[in-house]
Amino acid sequence: MVASDYRWKDGFPKIGIRPTIDGRRRGVRESLEEQTMNLAEAVAKLLTSELRYPNGDPVECVIADNCIGGVAEAEAAAKKFRKAEVGLTITVTPCWCYGTETMDMDASTPKAIWGFNGTGRPGAVYLAAVLSAHAQKGIPAFGIYGEDVRDEGDSEIPADVQEKLLRFARSGLAVAIMRNQAYLSMGSVAMGIAGSIVDDSFFQEYLGMRNEYIDMSEFTRRIEEEIYDPEEYQLALTWVKENCAEGPDNNPEHLQTSRERKDQEWETVVKMTLIARDLMIGNPRLSELGFGEEANGHHAIAAGFQGQRQWTDHFPNGDFMETMLNSSFDWNGKRAPFTVATENDSLNGVGMLFASLLTNTAQIFADVRTYWSPASVERVTGYKLEGRAAGGILHLINSGSAALDGTGEQQIDGQPAMKPFWEITDEEVQSTLKATQWRPASVEYFRGGGFSTDYLTRGGMPMTMTRLNIVKGLGPVLQIAEGYSVDLPQEVHDTLDKRTDPTWPTTWFAPTLTGSGAFTSVYDVMDHWGANHGAISYGHIGAELITLASMLRIPVSMHNVPKEKVFRPRAWGLFGTEQSEGADFRACENFGPLYK
Repeated sequence: MVASDYRWKDGFPKIGIRPTIDGRRRGVRESLEEQTMNLAEAVAKLLTSELRYPNGDPVECVIADNCIGGVAEAEAAAKKFRKAEVGLTITVTPCWCYGTETMDMDASTPKAIWGFNGTGRPGAVYLAAVLSAHAQKGIPAFGIYGEDVRDEGDSEIPADVQEKLLRFARSGLAVAIMRNQAYLSMGSVAMGIAGSIVDDSFFQEYLGMRNEYIDMSEFTRRIEEEIYDPEEYQLALTWVKENCAEGPDNNPEHLQTSRERKDQEWETVVKMTLIARDLMIGNPRLSELGFGEEANGHHAIAAGFQGQRQWTDHFPNGDFMETMLNSSFDWNGKRAPFTVATENDSLNGVGMLFASLLTNTAQIFADVRTYWSPASVERVTGYKLEGRAAGGILHLINSGSAALDGTGEQQIDGQPAMKPFWEITDEEVQSTLKATQWRPASVEYFRGGGFSTDYLTRGGMPMTMTRLNIVKGLGPVLQIAEGYSVDLPQEVHDTLDKRTDPTWPTTWFAPTLTGSGAFTSVYDVMDHWGANHGAISYGHIGAELITLASMLRIPVSMHNVPKEKVFRPRAWGLFGTEQSEGADFRACENFGPLYK
């Protein structure tokens, strides 16, 4: 089996903390050294105590060896950060400093500056001056300035400053972790879905990633030549037989397959899961078996499986493979979820990757299948939608990578949730498995058979749905919709669900309405959605997604995040303040992709 630490053997980027100071000696600098360094240490303590890497370890911070009062010290800090593999920086200061002499000049790393709001020294003046320099030099930076004046010498971080520091750090870490990773296309374009036309320029210029490709015949080769760990395969197959309940076969009787055929399909889909994981991250066990090249993998932080139709017309579908990899556990126990997009929809895969890196939780891949108006639901079922669902609901359903975590069988404070793997209990794993059936695939869709995930997401979970689109002449554009999963009476769910495909996982989603734009109604959300797929994450993380998108220079075309939570580089305000959406588009176009 592949140990979890092997997957993360290259480590993670660190956060660089830059204590910046007034360079004037003979009293000025000396009086500020202790307070400035205390602020830096307080920021580092906050980040390491609140944030974790995908493997569950606390985030690491690197503080400059001494305060930065000029160019020489700025370069010394930059050199230290390069050696330590720092991926983002936060500059802190309580005072005036020399802006262009002390600023972080690395244009490819996210950066923020916290200017202490105090009256003794003009930290706010430095903040304004250096942010102006960042804008003038084309190196956007985030400005952090507390609302309330603090006492001189205070090293406590106010709550509003903490919120911005954490939002910046989460997003900056996501940017840094993606950099130099790969997206692996397992197959090519699925059924003419544009998102599976993988745009390597987008990955390279906006995400700093490379693209890797294999033909789906590689799965056939590895199955036939047994290029997988046979011991882990037996472990996995035994676990599946004990934990994965097979549901009823909904196929017409003349299309139903024998027990022997179904057993063979189970064996195939388990092998496919092992192979897909090994293709992504490698497996040192393969080297021991004589497959040294295959042992390396493709250094892929995300992947997509074409499946339909060239594979699924003949072989079992990829539903089990995608679902298990996207979940927070398997036969080896609890572990960080992988990111694997159904139908090789790389753009939805990127949305899943964004949210997974921001939350360290599993993601749901779904079709944004149907808008059910209150009138339609009442006409079909006699039931009147109420509560959060009163304005209508979206039926999120797709054969594929809806992570098992999406059942909502995990809990936070007694409420359904999706959690980082290190917080999930063994009991929650078992509850999740019991809430899931593996239904023989609809043969009319999947001639090669296989097993589709079937569960119903519990209501009451705060969720964020996102979608990345690419527009010719404009580039990438992000859409965000926060809302909640909702419960329907069982008979109502059954009636609506059976009108689609009852062998697939369902999430009933009610987006939060604002009364304007794309969020005037649930219908408007559906009508403005840019593609047939959406990536759904636990929690209201729209603000983090907006911050992350601005770092990458990806404009956001629709969102329902409260205005006060939107946090972008300070230079965005120079492109207009009355209509922030338009300013976002102009700023992203002006500065261009992060890595171009």
